[in-house]
Amino acid sequence: MREGRHVADDWTGRDLADEATGALRDKAPDPIWVPDPNAPVSGHRPAPTGGTSTAAAPEHDWGAARGLVFPILRPVGTTGAAADVPLDVVRSSPTAHTTPLVTEGPCGLVVSFVLQGGGFDVLVNAEHLLSWGVDASELAAAAGANLAAWAAEAGWTDEISGSRRILSSDTGGHDAERILLAEAREHLARELTGAAVPGTRVLVGLPERHMLLAGSLVPADEEFAVLFHDFVVEQSGAAEDPIDRRVFELVGGELVEFAG
Repeated sequence: MREGRHVADDWTGRDLADEATGALRDKAPDPIWVPDPNAPVSGHRPAPTGGTSTAAAPEHDWGAARGLVFPILRPVGTTGAAADVPLDVVRSSPTAHTTPLVTEGPCGLVVSFVLQGGGFDVLVNAEHLLSWGVDASELAAAAGANLAAWAAEAGWTDEISGSRRILSSDTGGHDAERILLAEAREHLARELTGAAVPGTRVLVGLPERHMLLAGSLVPADEEFAVLFHDFVVEQSGAAEDPIDRRVFELVGGELVEFAG
């Protein structure tokens, strides 16, 4: 510092509020001053008003979840907590509470349940049942009713080539699970055998979650059965959510494994 000159002199004529949006403080703050409640605060976002309570979310409220639960087919060997066995909340481990519920499906397949969300589905576990205050039978009934309502609005793709006919469901929704509905099985059998030659059989493929195939196998058309099987294997092998590579058959309205 040079003699006779103050540091402040170096700033003389400069605009200390360059590009500033507020006024410079020229006195100490008043310790008993009450801030303006309507004044904006930098970086602050007011809490939302009138929000929905988390207690009313589908994960916790059965009234909200009832219309969003669906059955889901899963591959043979899928493990989980038996849906028909009540959870012992005192003796069971916390892990048992969050293990997905499973029940027996057709031909060794496994049926679980999902809570449909905005971007993804959540597998239902015993903790959900405890929060909802329902048992597995009520869950299964609601899931089945939702599936039936969805299927009533979902169409089928119909392909015909000579005596061969294939009906498929590949909407990207609950397609494979349609085979769990008696109405769907009856529809497939009626459509594929009603006007066909006597002895026509109905083949079924469940290669992945978003696809169900059913084809008419007329007597002596062994090639069609081979082609049908090859397609199921190929489709299942490339699927993100595969179910089964077997070929099934509808017999008496029920799904059985195709024996050739």
